[in-house]
Amino acid sequence: MTLDRILQSQGFGTRRYCGDLVAAGMVEVNGEVCDDPSAQFEVEGLQIAIDGEPWTCHAKAYVMLHKPAGYECSQRPIHHPSVYTLLPDPLRLRGVQAVGRLDQDTTGLLLLSDDGQFIHAQTSPKRKIPKIYEVTTAEPVTEAQVQALRSGVQLDDEPAPLAALACEATGERSLRLTLSEGKYHQVKRMVVAAGNHVVALHRSRIGALPLDPALEPGEWRWLTPEDLAALTRKE
Repeated sequence: MTLDRILQSQGFGTRRYCGDLVAAGMVEVNGEVCDDPSAQFEVEGLQIAIDGEPWTCHAKAYVMLHKPAGYECSQRPIHHPSVYTLLPDPLRLRGVQAVGRLDQDTTGLLLLSDDGQFIHAQTSPKRKIPKIYEVTTAEPVTEAQVQALRSGVQLDDEPAPLAALACEATGERSLRLTLSEGKYHQVKRMVVAAGNHVVALHRSRIGALPLDPALEPGEWRWLTPEDLAALTRKE
């Protein structure tokens, strides 16, 4: 692909604008200035720098974000900042979308991508991808509550009880809950139905992919090939 098209595909602006950046000598490719917009390169893994700012090119964007509390998973947030403001401009401009949503006060693993097929595969109810949540509760967790969450609790607007794939107490006021669905406020509503109340909620894992412990809240990184393989691996 030509260099101007590569820059456009990475979210650095229109093709004309990107061509002007290259022609002005503001773009380095693999450590050397390239001033030819029509120069051809392979996109995946290409190391570029725009006015000294480094960037690794990817044909498709697959991103892991450690979502902090107080952010909405929406392009048009109502009450809180958008989670997309935590991403650099090129990722936002190339149109990455959250793969599912987390409530504004829920923290943890959030995936984003501009690959529509990937997003559909990860959010399809038919795949029943397990998601693990670390729950902090208002009251001490009882064995009866754990058993109720395992066997199924009835929610007002559901025709049948909803059961967790797995549930275990991890402390006096904490439990680990595994779900394969993503209904509206499901974890919070299930815990209430079991006789307790959620005061903090954190998603720690999607499928076989855990949140990178090196990521602080608000930080992001590209998914590796190993990460992508984990998302398709059945445990």
